[in-house]
Amino acid sequence: MLLVRSLIKMSSHNPLLRLEQRAAEADQIIEYLKQQVQLLKEKAMVQASFREEKKLMVENVKLKNDIEELKKQLLEKEKRRGVLEVTVPSGDTSVELCSKPIPPKPSAAAPAASSPPDGVQSSPPKGDGKKKKPEKKGGEKSEKKQAAPSQEEAKVDVSRLDLRVGRIITAEKHPDADSLYVEQVDVGEVAPRTVVSGLVKHIPLEQMQNRMAVLLCNLKPAKMRGVVSQAMVMCASSPDKVEILDPPSGAAPGDRVTCQGFPGEPDKELNPKKKVWEQIQPELRTDDRCVATYKGAAFEVADKGVCKAQTMNNSGIK
Repeated sequence: MLLVRSLIKMSSHNPLLRLEQRAAEADQIIEYLKQQVQLLKEKAMVQASFREEKKLMVENVKLKNDIEELKKQLLEKEKRRGVLEVTVPSGDTSVELCSKPIPPKPSAAAPAASSPPDGVQSSPPKGDGKKKKPEKKGGEKSEKKQAAPSQEEAKVDVSRLDLRVGRIITAEKHPDADSLYVEQVDVGEVAPRTVVSGLVKHIPLEQMQNRMAVLLCNLKPAKMRGVVSQAMVMCASSPDKVEILDPPSGAAPGDRVTCQGFPGEPDKELNPKKKVWEQIQPELRTDDRCVATYKGAAFEVADKGVCKAQTMNNSGIK
């Protein structure tokens, strides 16, 4: 009798056990779904943050260009008013402020000497008794010597170029030109530079994203189809093919690229009238091993290696 009762009791509890198991499984599924939802939220936040960062970087570059344009207009207006430029260092760059007015020229008339008291003979001041020697006509020659170009200006070699390692952060097609890319490039400065390159026909857009390159950073900024380009991507080039020069492994944005045997500091900005780049460019070539060179001296980053093209040897660089 007791055995029958126990069997009945066990059979009556089996459905409850199954329900509890299913409830536990349901709780596990709900917890898993909650975790997935949280992961999706975090992923969406990261993507939104990246888009916002990209938008802010582009806006910063635009603001910087606007400030530079306004500063040039201010300098032009102050020059017309006869105000000298004073260079004031501030961090990495120097800002020209028109804050020093031109001093007035001294009057040619000397103040009259006061007369001595009656009966007292005044002694002539020292040096007045000597006759002034006539000024030599060498003044004009000295002015001409000062006007002569300095040694740095006379020297034209690769050291005048501000060549740096850069990272192309993003690239997109120019809105008004089918053959041009517009890139945002990190060259080791506070904000990325905007660079316009005619590489659409040679390099796919996906290969322009987040890649290292060598940049010429002291060309005068130039407007290309409405977009101001602030540097130039250096490439091995032939009539049929173009390859972006690769910096050595381990190089970082802002690292300077130099050539052994050509010491010196680069110009702040190359003067287009002096044609410095036009004189140097014909001597830039890749050698038999695809290494970028100037007159046979390799483009190199100190302690890190040389800059090379991928496959193009004995080709011009521009």
